[in-house]
Amino acid sequence: MKAEEVIVDAVVEASRKLGQDAMKALEKAYGEEEGNSKVVLKAILENLELSGKLEIPLCQDTGMMWCWAEIGRNARVDLVKLEKLLETSLAKAFRKGFFRTSVVKDVMGERNNTGDNLPAVINYSLTSGSDITLHFLLKGFGSENCSSVRMLNPTAGKEGVIEAVVDIMKSAGAKPCPPVFIGVGVGGTMDRAALMSKEAFFKRGKESELEREIKERVNALSIGPGGMGGKNSCLGVYLKEEPTHIAGLPVAVTVNCWAERKTEVILVGGYDGD
Repeated sequence: MKAEEVIVDAVVEASRKLGQDAMKALEKAYGEEEGNSKVVLKAILENLELSGKLEIPLCQDTGMMWCWAEIGRNARVDLVKLEKLLETSLAKAFRKGFFRTSVVKDVMGERNNTGDNLPAVINYSLTSGSDITLHFLLKGFGSENCSSVRMLNPTAGKEGVIEAVVDIMKSAGAKPCPPVFIGVGVGGTMDRAALMSKEAFFKRGKESELEREIKERVNALSIGPGGMGGKNSCLGVYLKEEPTHIAGLPVAVTVNCWAERKTEVILVGGYDGD
């Protein structure tokens, strides 16, 4: 199968079906809630079942496409052709999947719709190996609008980071369609922390103690599914940390609603147009 076809199929499937971990988290939350909160989760689960059966997007906001291309240092790569591959593949995916066109240009003026849900937001980084890993996040803006960056004092420490995340989620309340998934970037510079907060959604491995503590503290806010109160305001936290300057402690939070639509495609050996 050609690289373009693989990307198209992966993105379309991500718009209709959540990953196994997200589904397990939603089902677990459904078993724990009662009253109106349980009604909200039941509607979400029924919606997911229908989107799969009818082969339609699971949310009317099919998002703005965010892509992170991890390029192996030994990969064969033509960046111009790689970017063209992403552009053409995503355009085909948007048409095939019946994505809502949600991207506008002249953002401080007429805000005219681009008509094709492009351009996507594409980030590149180098890694080890000879493959190219493409990470895709279908980012809805009801939750993106609740994302934020805090520049903490260097002495704030772990507790300061936790409090910053909790405060951001307290301000968000029910606006990001909870229960949510949260990406946290700590360190680097302001812009690097923000980027890490999205890269963190593709983190592998077990939940860390700090991630678990942040989730517990956010859940203690009792915002609950749909803002109806309850035990499950947050379904998961992903944290990525890097070194920073002695004078600062940047913390960025990307908020994702329960529709954690993400996928990955690996181009074995790289991509130079063949």
